[in-house]
Amino acid sequence: MTNPIVQIPIIDLQTFVNGDESERQAVVDRVYQACHEIGFLYIKNSGISSHLIQQLFMHSQHFFNLSFETKTQIAWLDESHNSGYVSIERERLDPKQPGDLKEALNLNLKSINQHLEFRTEFRSCVVNFWEACVQVTNTVLQTFTLALQIPEDFFIANHNAQAHTLRLLHYPPLQQPPKLGQVRAGEHFDYGSITLLFQDDMGGLEVQTKNGKWIAAPAIPDTIIVNTGDLMQRWTNHVFCSTKHRVAIPTDEKMKRSRYSIAFFCHPNDDTEVACLPSCCTDRVAIYPSISAKDYLISRLEATY
Repeated sequence: MTNPIVQIPIIDLQTFVNGDESERQAVVDRVYQACHEIGFLYIKNSGISSHLIQQLFMHSQHFFNLSFETKTQIAWLDESHNSGYVSIERERLDPKQPGDLKEALNLNLKSINQHLEFRTEFRSCVVNFWEACVQVTNTVLQTFTLALQIPEDFFIANHNAQAHTLRLLHYPPLQQPPKLGQVRAGEHFDYGSITLLFQDDMGGLEVQTKNGKWIAAPAIPDTIIVNTGDLMQRWTNHVFCSTKHRVAIPTDEKMKRSRYSIAFFCHPNDDTEVACLPSCCTDRVAIYPSISAKDYLISRLEATY
């Protein structure tokens, strides 16, 4: 496999936050190139403490160690709420293949207190983590507005209702061979604006390049993976790309060990109409019609579940 660090760049976010004009512009240029060419990048110096990240991984592991009966008391029910526990094989990110070998806990602003009512430390950690992720996504979205030459507050204003989803993920050890075509997470595109991904060192995440080749996107210490989703691709008329990715099953002893990851899906306000940005259709027509962010999300979740 091609060296992932060469393919997926590592960008220092603090250089944008604290740098001078030329340093900030250099970051914006690199962000534009990454989002245009592959749709993935690593960021370092995000501002989220490693202690907070490890704390949430610990709470996540504790949750998934609970009995199935306990976890299903807060089961995921429908697309409109998109919160709660998702059991193994319930979700098929690739509809053509068997269910994914993972379980998840989806949380949003409405469900954090409901689902974590009796777990004070867990809830407090989630709230702190959520706030830290919002700050990071707002900074990344600010780089996007500069890269796309649109008003600097455009994306932040269209995400201020925080209609995001925090997803804790557990990929259990494989006790038996998978079904034909089954993987830990099927190949898919993310649905929203951008995703922040935190992963352990078990590996397995793969990203498809424009030439169809799958490359590894492993955990790199003190970095977060950022990728652009479908709605950002629609907004930018494919200037920024939404890129297919998957979590493969290891072929070594790691298949007998758990894998954990945390995804923060940054989604526009429900009533936001996502239409081609003026700066992205000056020399070509808009590829997509306008669509509300909420309608698009529900349509994708219906297909997934």
